[in-house]
Order: sequence, then C-alpha cells, then structure tokens
Amino acid sequence: MKIIIGNWKMNGNAEMLDEMVSNLAAVNTENRVILCVPATLLRPGTGAVMIGAQNVSKYESGAHTGDISANLVSATGASVTLVGHSECREAQHDTNADVARRAELALNNDIMPIICVGETATERENGKIHEIIERGVRESIPHNATNGGFIIAYEPRWAIGTGITASGDEIANAHKIIRSILNEMGFDETPVLYGGSVTAINSAEIMKIDHVDGVLVGGASLKKDDFIPIITSIK
Repeated sequence: MKIIIGNWKMNGNAEMLDEMVSNLAAVNTENRVILCVPATLLRPGTGAVMIGAQNVSKYESGAHTGDISANLVSATGASVTLVGHSECREAQHDTNADVARRAELALNNDIMPIICVGETATERENGKIHEIIERGVRESIPHNATNGGFIIAYEPRWAIGTGITASGDEIANAHKIIRSILNEMGFDETPVLYGGSVTAINSAEIMKIDHVDGVLVGGASLKKDDFIPIITSIK
C-alpha cells in the first residue's frame, strides 16, 4: 500500500471537491488517498479519501487573525494536516521549531501531521542536502509524536512548482537518509513520501524507489484525469 496525497493549495470549491470525492469512491485501489484542501472546504473524510488541512496555527487560540488552529480544524471533521510545506517555509518563514509546534498541536487534537522537509536550490548547490534533511527531520518532529502517528514528506524545495523532478538517485539518497534517521529515533513505522512535480508519467517509477512510501502531489491532484492515474499507477 502506498499513500497518495493531493495538495490543492489555494484552489478548488465545494463542487470540485464533491466531484473528486465521488470519482475517488469508484477507484479500485488499496492505496490510501488524502486530499489537503483550503480551509473553507474542510470536512470529514469518506471511506475512499481522507480530508486534510494545508496547515495549522502554531498557536492554540487567541488574537491571531487569519490563522486556523488545530482544534478548529479538528472540529470540521478533518483528520490530517500538512505542516512545514515548502511554500509555507518560504512565504511564512517557518523554522523547524515552528513546524514542530504546529505538528505538536495537530497531534494534541487527533490530527495526523504530514511533516515536510527538504533543501532549497542554494542549499543543494552548497552541498548541504544531508545536513538540511537531517536537521529538518530531527527538529521538526514534535516531542509527542508516536511511531506511525505522523508522515514525513521529502520535498526538494527547488522542485516545487517548477516542473523539475529530482532524479531517481537523488530521491533514493534523500529517502535513505530520512529512513535511517527515523529508525534511529524509534520511528521505523513512519511513512516517507516524495513530493516535487509528481505526475501520472513519473509517479509509478518514483514509488518503486526504495524507502518511498507514496507521493505528495500538487497541481496534478486538481483533476481526476490527472490524479486517478497516479493513484492507480502502482499497487
């Protein structure tokens, strides 16, 4: 079984989500499917698809206009959330400590966090891939995390929204590093996903790489004709 996560980013409406959920219900797959949608579309999941948020606040409550807390997300019936997505790290300047706090609050509210880590183009060029990945994993996992209770998504930040996909060797190397660190930390049952310009064309080959437990999909998750082939591309 693989885990296929669609991140709709700032796109979609209720009609689109209804249609996608209906189409996913007809898909014959053993893979776990998750849709992370805008906050306005959060709702309980179905047997075919789990519904998740794209972020939760690093604050529990209070005067934080525009934020959405983990307990508010939980109240919608959603059961998953992204934290530390590359775009949030870039635009909101999230540190690993911020990501760990968001993940901690998610877990406190029975929401499974998908913790994203990955290097920028500059870090890659400076030969810091291993260092950045290791710090991202070690520093972004909260103290209340349990084995199998969260997901790690490796996102080479230079590949997000660019149409560039990391090579098979680059993906294999990064996932080997992450798996080794997780095993050392006692999180050997934690899935590790790849995210970065995933499409129906490359998804099957990516998911055949050692230590890749699924994919985090961006734009290709918005249309059933693009997303469903990714889900069914591998058992």
